[in-house]
Amino acid sequence: MRLNKLFASMMLLGASYSGTGLAETFAPFTVTDIQVEGLQRVALGAALLSLPIKVGDTVDQLKLQQAIKSLYATTNFDTVSVANDDGVLVVTVKERPTISEVTFEGNKDIKDEQLQESLDSSGVKVGEALDRTMLSGIEKGLQDFYYGVGKYGAKVEAQVINLPRNRVELKFKFTEGLAAEIRQINIVGNSKFSDAELIGMLELKDYVAWWDLFGERRYQKQKLQADLETIKTHYHNNGYIRFDVTSTQVAMTPDRKGLYITINVDEGEQYKVKEVNLTGDLMGREELMRAILPIKAGDQYNGADVTFTEEMYSKYLGRFGYAYPEVKTYPEIDDESKEVTLNVNVRPGKRVYVRSVNFTGNTVTKDEVLRRELRQMEGAWLNSANVELSKNRLNRLGFFETVDTETVQVPGTDDLVDVAFKVKEQPSGSFNAGIGYGTESGISLQFGVQQSNFLGTGNQAGININTNKYSKNVSLSYSDPYFTKDGVSLGGNIYWNEFDANEANLERYKNSSYGVALSSGFPVNEYNRLNFGIGFRHNTISEISAYEQALRFYNIYRDEDDPNSDLSFNNFELNAGWYRSTLNRGTFPTDGSSQRLSGKMSTPGSDLQYFKADFDTNFYFPLTRSHSFVVLSRARIGYGNGYGDFNGNDQILPFWENYYSGGSSSLRGFKSNSVGPRSFYVVRGSEPCSPDPSGDGCGLPGDPNQIQVSQGRSIGGNAVATASLELIVPTPFLDEAYTNSVRTSFFVDAGNVWDTEFDYDKYRSLPAEEFSKLEDYSDPSRLRASWGMSVQWLSPMGPMVFSLAWPIKEYEDDETEIFSFNIGKTF
Repeated sequence: MRLNKLFASMMLLGASYSGTGLAETFAPFTVTDIQVEGLQRVALGAALLSLPIKVGDTVDQLKLQQAIKSLYATTNFDTVSVANDDGVLVVTVKERPTISEVTFEGNKDIKDEQLQESLDSSGVKVGEALDRTMLSGIEKGLQDFYYGVGKYGAKVEAQVINLPRNRVELKFKFTEGLAAEIRQINIVGNSKFSDAELIGMLELKDYVAWWDLFGERRYQKQKLQADLETIKTHYHNNGYIRFDVTSTQVAMTPDRKGLYITINVDEGEQYKVKEVNLTGDLMGREELMRAILPIKAGDQYNGADVTFTEEMYSKYLGRFGYAYPEVKTYPEIDDESKEVTLNVNVRPGKRVYVRSVNFTGNTVTKDEVLRRELRQMEGAWLNSANVELSKNRLNRLGFFETVDTETVQVPGTDDLVDVAFKVKEQPSGSFNAGIGYGTESGISLQFGVQQSNFLGTGNQAGININTNKYSKNVSLSYSDPYFTKDGVSLGGNIYWNEFDANEANLERYKNSSYGVALSSGFPVNEYNRLNFGIGFRHNTISEISAYEQALRFYNIYRDEDDPNSDLSFNNFELNAGWYRSTLNRGTFPTDGSSQRLSGKMSTPGSDLQYFKADFDTNFYFPLTRSHSFVVLSRARIGYGNGYGDFNGNDQILPFWENYYSGGSSSLRGFKSNSVGPRSFYVVRGSEPCSPDPSGDGCGLPGDPNQIQVSQGRSIGGNAVATASLELIVPTPFLDEAYTNSVRTSFFVDAGNVWDTEFDYDKYRSLPAEEFSKLEDYSDPSRLRASWGMSVQWLSPMGPMVFSLAWPIKEYEDDETEIFSFNIGKTF
């Protein structure tokens, strides 16, 4: 934009025609014919149309001058001359050459695309006639741009290379040179705030530490203007309403490589608020508007509070249909008492109604999918809160990278507006192929098709075929979030799965399962939703390792006639959940919170009777108005257990329903599923045995001191608690256009998994040395923690996650994983 303005101003100065084209003084004569000589590209008819003279006209010196000016005004000719050949008006022209090619050489600070865009907007482009008078203006405009970024040695030369058939190549040669560095910034006249404090606020720097990889001392004129506003704002926010920047000097060193910047300021005195008056049309709401006024008499004057007050009242009026309110504060300054009276004038304007709501950018998603999320209705008065709520609901769908709104006044009216929503769609599933890699877990592969916006309907559909070294899964699912117009959802899925725990960093067992489930959800209000479901699941468990925790379960359900047979279970399951969300976006939110409480249980009469309950919460706290820095806090707790009894034994949670932790989705820095209790075996010699409460430690004959406890792999537990604190920061070296699709954060994770039902005390009869191997598992304070950084981004293949993490609290038997990378993995 700045380049365009420079070009335009310089071209206007240079755009003039070369003389009048009159080589002699003409006596008046009558035109009997008109001949135009020298035409090549321009058609004869077009040239004659530009002449304000026709055959039969009597012309004089003045009319001929006007005719020549008209031909020059077409910008097609370099020279124009006229002659009288016995009543025949002979017009001789030299056409301007046609630009055949525009090239750039030596430019680094300005991209070719920027230059070409600026030239195009000024009419200097391939296929157009070249006006040589503009070239000097273009050169000067470009040099001014370089001066504005501190490159005072820059030179720009426009070269015209003649080509056959009256064509030219226009070449711009750049000698950019080095940017002048800021040698020193001086602030003169300040006593309330130190030089270091004020200079530290500036974007321009006269010193950059060696470790600051992104800092620079390069001068830019625009940054200086912004820095002056930063200083002024700082003083105004601290009560110095009379503060002023009296002058600014930018001095260059003789070698044109360095700059000294001097900022002269007049601080003035600190002022307090004497009183705040509300004036104008308060619509009978003066009492409420005064109650929410954030500025009180006696407060120190703060410019930011004044701006906030104006914005707050404008938004408040916007909720009642006043789309264009004017709220302005007029200060009355008493220099003797150093007090300010603030007169806040409110002019609501006319209440406006919404004629229509329009959508653009949704090439895949149907209008009806967007329209059903709206809370601003057509025909109703404009409510800024409802427009913002509609925007947030569209963002939470997860279909769009950005959602922007604009209120457009209907031409010819003063009480009607259109609300325009502009969305930018992002991948919402489709093809999903994935690869994961960890320094310890190795490579895993996945494949699937999952659409959260199936055919643009907003419905979720998927055929997933996922496979990796420990799991094979096939599922068919479909869900309609608006099965009814009131937002009642209905969905279902059919699935088959084979799981080999031995390949998933867990103690060995295999689980083959299939099932079917139906679910439905009901909106409670804008932020809360209830979900319910029912399903059937069949499990076949085989190849179970004979570790103590599994034997506790196996011994209850094994077939006494065939103790080595597989275990099979048929269970009917009920589930219910509550979900609350005030997040501003469905993907990569930056503000708001979400909570999810869910539970499931097998019904009485199922082969297994158990329940599980989980609670997850996320809070996003933006640290800046732009939401470029955000603090994210997360927590999860879960608990499961059995209920009822089976053949006189208490039912327990099936071990394949255990909670696990570790890996990129929970405790980063630890190997996937590795955190929590480990299996253990009690043996005497080569034979497994069970502890004997009578005291000898084992039911087998022999020396009890020969009993050994050997530890195995992770097995999970019936309880989990994890927490995470993250600082989300702008991604370095990344264009702002990708802010909503790439996220970088630094994090601290902590948590653990426990088995609260396994009776470790039962094994106290074991030798002390052997029992000590088990004590840590019964200690609820045994937490793990890690820290690191994570980069997440969206791709056509699905979400990608890259993490570097290091444990800061671990134990000898923990398995760590510093580096992890996943494609197609939900996060």
